[in-house]
Amino acid sequence: MYELRPFHHHPRPPPSHPNPQNSKLRTHSHASVSLSQVSTTLEVAPHPPLLQSSSFQLSASTTDARSVVPIRARHAQMIKSPKNSDSEPKARALVTSYLELGDRGSAVVGFLLGLEGNYTSWISFLEEFESSGGDLREILEVFLDLKCRGGVGFGSRVVTLILKICASVHHSWMGLGIHAGLIKMGLDSDVYISCALLGFYRWCFGVGIANQVLNELSEPDDRLWNQAIIMNLEGGEFSQALGLFRAMQLGPWKTSPRTIVKLLQACGKEGALDKGKQIHGYVLKHGLESNSFVCNSLVTMYSRNHKLDLATRAFDWMEDPSSSSWNSIISSHALHGHLSDAWNLFHEMEFSGTKPDTITWNCLLSGHALHGSYEEILTILRRMQTAGFRPGSSSITIVLQAVIELGLLTAGKEIHGYVMRNEHEFDVYVGTSLVDMYVKNDYMSSAQAVFDNMKNKNIFAWNALISGYSFQGQFQDAERLLAQMEEEGVQPDLVTWNGLVAGYSMHGKNDEALAVIDDIKSSGSNPNVVTWTSLISGSSQQGNYRKSLKHFIQMQREGILPNSATISCLLRSFAGLSLLQNGKEAHCFSIRNGYTDDAFIATALIDMYSKSGDIKSAYAVFRKTKNKTVPCWNCMMMGFANYGLGTEVISVFNEMQGSGLLPDAISFTAVLSGCKNSGLVSEGWKYFDSMSKAFSIEPTTEHYSCMVDLLGRAGYLDEAWDFIQTMPLKPDASMWGAFLGSCRIHRNLEYAEIAAKQLYELEPRNSANYVVMMSLYAMSNRWGDVDRIKDVMYNEGLKPGPIWSWTQIDDRAHVFYAGGKPHEDEGEIYFELYQLVSEIKELGYVADMACVHQQVDDDAEGEKLLLSHTEKLAITYGLMKRRSSSSAPIRVIKNTRTCSDCHTAAKFISIARGCEILLKDGIRFHHFKAGKCSCNDYW
Repeated sequence: MYELRPFHHHPRPPPSHPNPQNSKLRTHSHASVSLSQVSTTLEVAPHPPLLQSSSFQLSASTTDARSVVPIRARHAQMIKSPKNSDSEPKARALVTSYLELGDRGSAVVGFLLGLEGNYTSWISFLEEFESSGGDLREILEVFLDLKCRGGVGFGSRVVTLILKICASVHHSWMGLGIHAGLIKMGLDSDVYISCALLGFYRWCFGVGIANQVLNELSEPDDRLWNQAIIMNLEGGEFSQALGLFRAMQLGPWKTSPRTIVKLLQACGKEGALDKGKQIHGYVLKHGLESNSFVCNSLVTMYSRNHKLDLATRAFDWMEDPSSSSWNSIISSHALHGHLSDAWNLFHEMEFSGTKPDTITWNCLLSGHALHGSYEEILTILRRMQTAGFRPGSSSITIVLQAVIELGLLTAGKEIHGYVMRNEHEFDVYVGTSLVDMYVKNDYMSSAQAVFDNMKNKNIFAWNALISGYSFQGQFQDAERLLAQMEEEGVQPDLVTWNGLVAGYSMHGKNDEALAVIDDIKSSGSNPNVVTWTSLISGSSQQGNYRKSLKHFIQMQREGILPNSATISCLLRSFAGLSLLQNGKEAHCFSIRNGYTDDAFIATALIDMYSKSGDIKSAYAVFRKTKNKTVPCWNCMMMGFANYGLGTEVISVFNEMQGSGLLPDAISFTAVLSGCKNSGLVSEGWKYFDSMSKAFSIEPTTEHYSCMVDLLGRAGYLDEAWDFIQTMPLKPDASMWGAFLGSCRIHRNLEYAEIAAKQLYELEPRNSANYVVMMSLYAMSNRWGDVDRIKDVMYNEGLKPGPIWSWTQIDDRAHVFYAGGKPHEDEGEIYFELYQLVSEIKELGYVADMACVHQQVDDDAEGEKLLLSHTEKLAITYGLMKRRSSSSAPIRVIKNTRTCSDCHTAAKFISIARGCEILLKDGIRFHHFKAGKCSCNDYW
């Protein structure tokens, strides 16, 4: 009954030592009251004043002297009269009268002398006293007046409650004085006072000092032991609490059910399964298993320690489980992802005659939200309403999270309507969730409207709206809101700043993002891993992979360790630059830090290895990944597709469906890409037709573009043309570009000119379309048309994009440009290349003059031009720097499509030098080995 927790006030951090300046106390005499009752004389050491200016001056300044006279007369009469059954109601009425008149000092006197032994009355009085504007320290002043100057003695209950007030207001001097008086009088062994002393020392000096006081107290009884254990648990001293619990078992003391509940809760929080089992043994030994609170705590403890079978057994021992018991076991199963078991328990609960309550429904909602079953959450909401329950703020917050994840704006608006009809819009968590819902559905005006109507805005609501504007690129609105936030006295935190960093970075404004980081430092905070990861991620999303790596280096210099999200973004940059060795280092880092079980990391690793020319390692990571997500499957399929391994793509697609996962639109893009890169026309038609028929996925322009590419590359140009003409979508640049590329492969000028005309209108500034047509005209020896296109490009101010290839030697990337800055070892490279061409000519290589897109006088001049192709230079340099003992393939990255001459030369080079060559061009990978290419000459 008598807890150590102070009344009403939230505890403040305990001082390390008494501070006399913060503990000022005055003494007063109340001439209107004659004091003669003495039950226990307690001497209190003198103290400095408690209040700088006493509020007891109210008696003289704000109280009508005439109106208070009859009350004081009645008070004097009560003191003279013997106590009877009417004394307590009269005293309570007297106290109320004093408080109504503003004479709080007299009210305290009347209460201390008239109701000192009634704990319930104390609670009621303190509430009434504070509501009248009183300060608890005023009660301490009156207490000292009565003790020191009035000679009044009080019982242990009053001293106990005075100590609690000392703890509440952190008045260390007075509490120490009372303790000294108790020791002097030999009264510190009273159990109520001892418990209050522990509370006083715990709040004013910390748990360590309170434990020292505990050791000095003589003859502790059950209540003191239990209070000491709870005190240590609340103070974070788990080991000390367990030690006290063990010590209790050596004596005649009994641990209360409440203490057992607290200990079990701590075992769940600390992951102390063995200790929890020992406490469970105590429960069984002392027959506490019938206590529903204890059993509920056992269920929760085992659940938090991931022992759901033991939690279920603890629940099964209950003879008549209460609704809270059912809620505990249902919550345990739901939060661990055993959703079907949670529903079975829900039905058992109904069958047993125990009605589910709102908490039961919220347990199911929370479990489904935690494990991503968002669509089921909306079903649960409907069932909950059908059962007659009105969703509260907790339910609404969970449902709004599901709406956000599913992107169901219409459902979110309906919930918003429910919120307004049921007056939940003033709940800060509901309001914040609504703001977040509208932000993530790009409805910034609605998000702003909800925000403006919120009465109590927390930092999360501000951050949600600021980050929303930032992600949308509306930086003026974001900065306006930031200024408003500071004007209203809400200081931005790291989440606020990080939202701005992410927004600027996502929109390619790296300088502004770095300026925000400087602002963070200027504000006295330190950018954290989220700050730098936001910058790295934004740069990576923009394709600024080199900037992304630069930011990562700066992050390391500042001593910030990357987390799994950082590594995931970093792997994306390595994949974009095909930096295999760096990607391997990131993989090793992920293994050492246990990140490889993260689905995002696994997917990023598969992507990195696939795009860096190591499809075997990509597949190895894929096989080791346990909980594969749909993006993980998609990434593996796209990797195989880029290598032209269409059969493997289809195999993975079928395996994905066999695992119970449904493909999404990206899955079909990967499958169709695999088919087009392998010439699997019939299979491509099959999967394209199944999208809408079997999976209710409407094909997008990307899927139609894949089909045009599939048909065109396979030589079915007429079918591809008919497909474009009859499809329900208007063909875009990607479709016409795919069709033009197919015309180039099959040298069909008629269709090519039609496609080019469309592309000139759709993409008038894209020089690549003009370059493709020039190459087609050059192949057909139509040099006049080549010159005509050159003139058009010159007049339009268009220049062909840069063409480059690069290879990595050790830690350095060596780049070779067409018509750009020559490589530092250019002379040696050409010397080696001439010898290499002589070797492969002896093996049967013949230069393909159709790949010469300039008019030359003879084949010899054309061969010289072919030697300058950047992929040949990169391959040659890789061979020059290759160690004789190395079996690693030569890896070359090219930004445009490789020509047929370079493709043929690479096959012969793989024979001549007995090496493997991995060439990644602007479309796909080519793996050359023993004179053959993985694409089977289909690209």
